[in-house]
Amino acid sequence: MTKHFKLFSLLVIALLIISCGENKKDTNFTLKGHVTGLKKGTVYLQKQQDSLMVTLDSFAINGNSEFELHSDLEEPEVLFLTLDKNDNDEGVIAFFADKGVTEISSTLKNFNYDAQIKGSEQQKRLDEYIMMMSRFNDKNLDLIKENFEAKKENDTTSFDFDKEYNSLLKRKYLYTINFAVNNKNSEVAPYLALSEIPNTTVKYLETIYDSLDENIKNSKYGKQLKETIEQRKSDEENIE
Repeated sequence: MTKHFKLFSLLVIALLIISCGENKKDTNFTLKGHVTGLKKGTVYLQKQQDSLMVTLDSFAINGNSEFELHSDLEEPEVLFLTLDKNDNDEGVIAFFADKGVTEISSTLKNFNYDAQIKGSEQQKRLDEYIMMMSRFNDKNLDLIKENFEAKKENDTTSFDFDKEYNSLLKRKYLYTINFAVNNKNSEVAPYLALSEIPNTTVKYLETIYDSLDENIKNSKYGKQLKETIEQRKSDEENIE
């Protein structure tokens, strides 16, 4: 290999590196991350497309637990930060992304549960919802414990687990519906209808959809909610 050819090859590689860097700088979304305790592994920025997970960007970590991932967003949507620790064990953090910068910090030990997310307005509203859902989940655990203790004492009359559970589930659904209606100007509203209460009655799904601002109806999750409602109606008509 001649000296001139080697020099030319080096220049081509350098230009490719610069080009890749410029392309990432031109994207409209950046995820800055830090995972305490992570020394080696790969992080992926992904989105769900139909039933598949599509990788938008990735970064190999080798010593430094800080990283940046980039992508272009057409509109706000839920993305996923996936951690592959090279040990057949993956962690996934879901978050609501919008144009600009989102910051996620977590730990290697509890990657899914220790996540702290700072970013979009949609994520703030989703965090508010998740906080309330944690209270419902705590109450559910209390019911399970109470049911276990009642069975242990052979007390089958003073505690009706099915009745209490169904009541809690109904309250959870109603809270989700009210939260969605009260956040009709956010993409979070149709997203929650699709992800949290897809099996509720068509009437309630329509209540959420009809309350949405027009631009939210035309968003990714607004369109999906409309399609879901139409499909549910069609299925019910076919059953009749």
